[in-house]
Amino acid sequence: MPGTTALTTSERGPSHERLAIVSETAESPFSSRIAIGDHRLTADEPVSAGGLNTGPDPYEYLLAGLGACTAMTLRLYATRKGWPLQHVEVRVRHVQHPTGGALKDVFEREIRLIGVLSEDQRARLLSISDRCPVSRTLSAGALIQTTLSETPPPGEA
Repeated sequence: MPGTTALTTSERGPSHERLAIVSETAESPFSSRIAIGDHRLTADEPVSAGGLNTGPDPYEYLLAGLGACTAMTLRLYATRKGWPLQHVEVRVRHVQHPTGGALKDVFEREIRLIGVLSEDQRARLLSISDRCPVSRTLSAGALIQTTLSETPPPGEA
């Protein structure tokens, strides 16, 4: 429009914002209720860690996020290219390796591609897997900003 100035990404604010609200429950010492938009999930620790295993633990949600993002990214790319990818399965495992006196988190990702794909197409899809947004975030690291809320919970005002 005439007379307006284009804003840079940093001036517009976050380009993509998501919100998860996590509240502990009384079901087990570590059980949490998770609200993400219209979705309701539960997280917990396994019995061996003092929980009741009423849901995946936080690392399992992280693994699921990486696996789902990878599968979605590969599906999107193959569809846009018109490639005959029939099915994608992603297995993700989290391990910690000692390196220099500290533990290094390693996410091992195994991708199974079903369909009549050439070796070049398979190699390209393998390369594309590193472009999924969750993979990029984990690889680059992220800034975590934490504040303490001054607002009392509902009903405690």
